[in-house]
This record gives sequence, structure tokens and C-alpha cells, in this order.
Amino acid sequence: MAANSSGQGFQNKNRVAILAELDKEKRKLLMQNQSSTNHPGASIALCRPSLNKDFRDHAEQQHIAAQQKAALQHAHAHSSGYFITQDSAFGNLILPVLPRLDPE
Repeated sequence: MAANSSGQGFQNKNRVAILAELDKEKRKLLMQNQSSTNHPGASIALCRPSLNKDFRDHAEQQHIAAQQKAALQHAHAHSSGYFITQDSAFGNLILPVLPRLDPE
């Protein structure tokens, strides 16, 4: 149980660090936006929407991959079954592998 709580503590610290970094970036962009509205002659391109979307998609994929890895490790540690990571229409991160048995 202690190992589980330390893992959750690490995840919480990681989440807090990510949120702090996002907040810092948000404030930085807001400051840039305010400076460009105060000086109408200055044109500052914040970022292209497609580039921002690609970055967000990549970050989401990395987050999902990390969640899949954690779920897979947990399943292998606590079960005698075999699991794989695969996209699921129902949002499952991992799926159990069930062997096909020949009918007798």
C-alpha cells in the first residue's frame, strides 16, 4: 500500500508541475497579447492554429501513452492474465487477451 501511495504522490507532483508550466505559458501569451494591443503598429504572431493543434495532439498522445503504460504495468503486476495496449471504442486503455480454445 505504501508503494501505491508514493506512486500517486509522484503523479500528483507531476500534474502540479505540468499545470504550473501551462499557467506560466498562459500568462506569457496574455502579456504578449496585451503588448500587441497596446501598440497597434506592432504585429506579433502568437502561433499558427494548426501548429498549436499539432502540439496539443502530441501532448495528449504522450499523456495517453503514459496512462496506458501505467495501466499495463498495474494489470501485469496484479493479474495472471495477459493484456495489450490498443485503442478501444469504449475508452479502455488496455484489453485482455483471451485465448481461443478448440471446441471438444
